[in-house]
Amino acid sequence: MSKTANDNSEHSQADWRLAEFLPYQLSITSNAVSDLMSERYRRRFGLKVPEWRVMAVLGDSDTDSATQQALTQATLMDKVAVNRACKVLEERGLIERVPNESDGRSHLLELTEEGRAIHREVMPLVIASESELFEGFTPQERQQFRELLGRMRQRAAAIGELSV
Repeated sequence: MSKTANDNSEHSQADWRLAEFLPYQLSITSNAVSDLMSERYRRRFGLKVPEWRVMAVLGDSDTDSATQQALTQATLMDKVAVNRACKVLEERGLIERVPNESDGRSHLLELTEEGRAIHREVMPLVIASESELFEGFTPQERQQFRELLGRMRQRAAAIGELSV
């Protein structure tokens, strides 16, 4: 079987199976990890994954506030999902809109005191869950795993920029 221009990997087309396809593996792994984490904070705090991601970014931010556009970029979620999550969080009193002094056309979103309190309660749960997931990994494997994921994310972004 000859190699085609599109087949520059170590596999022939006969070897391709969905279960071995990188995007599929990343997707199902991400879903499994997100489902595990979200179940733990959904039961106690009534938060869905997009809502927690917005809260996590705001709680992790140096400035404690961000525009919706910045949240979209930081979470890699689409604008509609971020908008819905922000709306739910605002209705629950967990985030609030404040004027953006550097751009009067937009608002900044920030955690309320109640939002910060929930963030402080959820963080130990997600950290403990992460530790559980990494059981059986050496510290070097954990570090290597994070580095490899970071490199893959950077490579995907670089390829995406080339194709625009």
